[in-house]
Amino acid sequence: MNLKFPLFALVAMLASACSNTATGQKERVIALTTTNDSVSYGIGTDIGRNIHTQMKQSGLDSLNYDALFAGMRDAIDSSERIPEDRVKEMVQTYMMGAQQKMMAKKQAEGEANKAEGDKFLAENGKKKGVVTTASGLQYEVITMGKGPKPAEQDTVRLNYEGKLLNGFVFDSSYKNGSPVDYPVAKFVPGWVEALQLMPTGSKFKLYVPSELAYGARGAGEDIPPNSTLVFELELIDILHNGKP
Repeated sequence: MNLKFPLFALVAMLASACSNTATGQKERVIALTTTNDSVSYGIGTDIGRNIHTQMKQSGLDSLNYDALFAGMRDAIDSSERIPEDRVKEMVQTYMMGAQQKMMAKKQAEGEANKAEGDKFLAENGKKKGVVTTASGLQYEVITMGKGPKPAEQDTVRLNYEGKLLNGFVFDSSYKNGSPVDYPVAKFVPGWVEALQLMPTGSKFKLYVPSELAYGARGAGEDIPPNSTLVFELELIDILHNGKP
């Protein structure tokens, strides 16, 4: 049977999910004395990384290593104990269940984040110095510049720091070591609106509702779905043909 690795990895996971003998064995240290030893170890680490990724994506906490290694040996020796059509059926069933579980988890997380964000914005909007626009964007002025305001078609140079409501910094040009140059129109809607309110030289603090940021999808691993985001945004300059 000719199975590609991701499919095989999922079969191993399915076997482990059905087992009551999951182990927590630590990696065994072996001597890599020959080229074959090193190559074998390298292939193993590559497979292990892929399995680790599959585990994270599928929500599995552990594996039955005995079942995993037995499946690997059987696949390498072309002596699988489970017929190919049965393997495919098991994988499809597993994938459907895992996908439904992950979707339900993501939806619940998104609903909780939305409720938390709405509550935060309702209270934050009452604070002195916080302005709430018609779209729901909130901002407060840290420094008011005296230069021109950018238009949506402009490219700007700016510094920024972005946080979740729990204070986690998910991105920062300050930490990255340099400001960024980017078209206003390509930012998230909350930034597009805020930048056009900022004279050059200004620094604002933004409170961006999820619908004006990354919405129900979130962004990568650091920004969960329906997250209200907090930014410090410093408009350094408006660029013309790539120059200030």
